[in-house]
Parts: sequence; C-alpha cells; structure tokens
Amino acid sequence: MLAELQQHPSVDTDEAWRAVLARDRAYDGRFVTGVLTTGIYCRPSCAARHPKRDNVRFFTTPAEALGAGLRPCLRCLPNDVTREAEAMEKALRMLDQAEGPLSLEQIAAGVGYSPFHFHRLFKRAVGVTPAAYARALRSRRAETALAGARRITDAIYDAGYSGPGRFYAEAPARLGMRPSSWRDGGRGETIRWATAATWLGTMLVAATERGICRLSFDEDEAELRHRFPHARIERGGAELQDLLARTVAAVNAPERPHDLPLDVRGTAFQEAVWRELARIPPGEALSYAALAARAGRPQAVRAAGTACGANQIAVLIPCHRARRGDGSPGGYAYGLDRKARLVDRERG
Repeated sequence: MLAELQQHPSVDTDEAWRAVLARDRAYDGRFVTGVLTTGIYCRPSCAARHPKRDNVRFFTTPAEALGAGLRPCLRCLPNDVTREAEAMEKALRMLDQAEGPLSLEQIAAGVGYSPFHFHRLFKRAVGVTPAAYARALRSRRAETALAGARRITDAIYDAGYSGPGRFYAEAPARLGMRPSSWRDGGRGETIRWATAATWLGTMLVAATERGICRLSFDEDEAELRHRFPHARIERGGAELQDLLARTVAAVNAPERPHDLPLDVRGTAFQEAVWRELARIPPGEALSYAALAARAGRPQAVRAAGTACGANQIAVLIPCHRARRGDGSPGGYAYGLDRKARLVDRERG
C-alpha cells in the first residue's frame, strides 16, 4: 500500500521539504519526491502545485520510487535527472582531459545531446557556458605553466591555447596581470591598500587598478605582503578614497546589492562557488552540498567548503551565507561571531 511507504533513512526530510517548497534545482538528482495521493514522484524543482506534507515521501533514487509502486511525473521527467548528471560529468571530463579546444558540437555529440539542448543543460548545471568553462580551464593551466616555464610561449601551448594571440586576447580578463608578471610571482603588479572602521571592526581593503583583490578584518600591511610577496604594495592615497568609502558603505549594509569592482581569481570550480554565493538572497543560507551542486560538482562538498575558505573578498562575496548540511554555521575566517552578526543583520 502506498500509504504504508516508509521514509528513506538517508534523506534529511526537513532539508528536502525546504528544497521542494523552494523548487531548488540544486537538489535535482539528490532525491525524488513521492506523492501518495497521486502515486507519482517528481524532481524537487517540479513546477506542479505543492502537495500536502503528510502525503509526501522522499526517495534517494527514481528506481527506489518505482520499486515502491510510484510512477514518474510527466511534467518534470525525474528519470532524466540521472542521465543529465551523467552527461554533465562526462562533458566535464572531456573538457578537463582535452589537449586542445573542443567545439560545442563535439562535446554535445560526445554526451548524446543536441548542441542547443546541451548548452542549456550545461549552463544550468555549472553556472557558465561550456566555452566560458573551457576558457577558465585554459587560463588556470596557463597560471600553473607560467609559474614554472622558462619560455612563455611553451606555457601557452602547454595550457591548450591554439597560439599566443588567443592567450593574450583572453589573459588580461582572466589573469588580471601580464603573463610575464604572473610567471614571476606577480612582480610588477601594484596593490594599494587602506583601512577603515566598520560595524564589524577594522577592515583592510586592497585593490589593483582593476578592482578589490582583498577585503579582510584584523589584518595589516604585513599580512598583505605575505599574501602578495612579489607585488608592489603601497598605502593608498586619494585615488583609493572613493573606492574605500563605497566599500565601507557596502560592508555596513550587507543586505544591499553592490556594484564594486572585484579583481579575484580562482579555479573554475571556486569561481563557480563564489558566483553561487553571490546569488543567495540576503538573510538566507545554502549548505555546502547545495553550493557544490549548483557549481556543477554535486560530490565536491568538501571542495565547496574549501572554496568558501579561499574567498579573498569578505562580505562582498558572501561566504557567510554558507552552512553545513546539519544547519550549523561551519567555519569563517574572521570568527563565527562575525558570521553570526552578518546573518542576523541580513535577516533584519
């Protein structure tokens, strides 16, 4: 009897129900929702009218729901989630292992989708287009190669670029400095800094000519020099005052959106996590598991936490909105007290 179905013990029912109410796509593939009164099961993000909570059971896989006598929803097609997840994993492997550029048509054919449909699925799962993801991979490889290469040209080809022209066209936006400067540990880069009082304590802001590269608390020039050992570090003058004032205003009102320029770099996955952090509404939170899923790597829960820890821009990239799966706050570089105060402030 459907009414006698038992809840699967591995599913956090409270978190699952919250995901269903929010129609959160990040949970698609992690469980399916069985509805006793209709005899169907759905994705968490299904757009159909929400059932009553008492009529819902959660299953870890579609096969589990089928075995319990339920049938798949014809609206959200929950059985397709597994295929989509497998296709995304295969596509990411293809891009990670490619020795040269792959076209959208090549990747789509490799995973069994049309180019148009694959492009839409990839962007929804990973947060960026396949082309943007591939560019991020190449630039990250170039960073690694430039650090040890004797010749820049060798590093460019080793990273998968078709030639120096393509690398130099993409490098300023991705690396944020000249390739030779990157190879030499950032030598030649100028970073200006200043401190200011905020409601969270004394804040340090450091910026290149492109934007803020470090926002922290309880740090001084010595710590900044430790993080950027080969850059030219200068105390900011009048040219930094406007940016500093705008940053103070943004930190003092973390619930409001900001348009401050940022100059941050990370792996493709880290940058995807940081983008997802910025999309969390003020006063709300996501688990590290949900962040990993939204960033395109559902199994990389620990790496999502590490990406939050690697965030150079406190508050503006709101890693304080990340939580552990059990609802506990997790870590925070500037103390859990600050994290709690930020969350309380945003919740009003």
